[in-house]
Amino acid sequence: MNVLEQQGLNRNLFWNTEPEVPVSDGTEQTLKQEDFFALLTEQLANQDPTKPVDNDQMVAQMTSFTTADGISQLNEQFSSFAASMTSNQALQASGLIGQQVLVSGNIGYKDSADAGITGVIINEQTSQETQINILNGAGEVVRTMEVGTQAAGNIQFTWDGTDNRGNPLPPGDYAVQAQGNVFGEATALPTAINRHVDSVSLTGSGQGVVLNLDGDVSIRLDDVIQIGNS
Repeated sequence: MNVLEQQGLNRNLFWNTEPEVPVSDGTEQTLKQEDFFALLTEQLANQDPTKPVDNDQMVAQMTSFTTADGISQLNEQFSSFAASMTSNQALQASGLIGQQVLVSGNIGYKDSADAGITGVIINEQTSQETQINILNGAGEVVRTMEVGTQAAGNIQFTWDGTDNRGNPLPPGDYAVQAQGNVFGEATALPTAINRHVDSVSLTGSGQGVVLNLDGDVSIRLDDVIQIGNS
């Protein structure tokens, strides 16, 4: 117990006249430019007059330090630039909330009994007897649409959400399968489906901006083929 405590005095009410000496935690170990020139000056001051430092060697030392320092600064600036670009991309992607995006695949989401699914059949060649089948979650064909002969190009389609008898089907995921007769052979045709964007997320795992679609599906922004219904 010190004198103040013996006298019943609160030491927190007195000025501390002893300056606090900062203790290094070992994190400040980066060699800065002024440190390099200080070392260089010390080297020149203590060199052997009969064996001066070779000019080429001195230039090489200065060049090496300048290059290392420049790379370090470039890395810091690039990291800051990348973070800024990601933030700007997320801000721009937030404008997609509430819109439709065209995504490669064959799964669509029906969010209500009176809703449907739209998309595109990617047809690289003229196809005959082109047919679109809609399958429910159990893999059963609930609707078949005949679209006949189609020229090469994207074929837009719309399913109104009903079965072959016109009855509305319940909400959920539905698969779209397209096929046609190409050069005399039955051929499966790839599709792309329009999905509704519910929200946008910014991930920290290197995936960048992620779009959260209806039906609890998430995709990268780079996976979007088209924005809005054409």
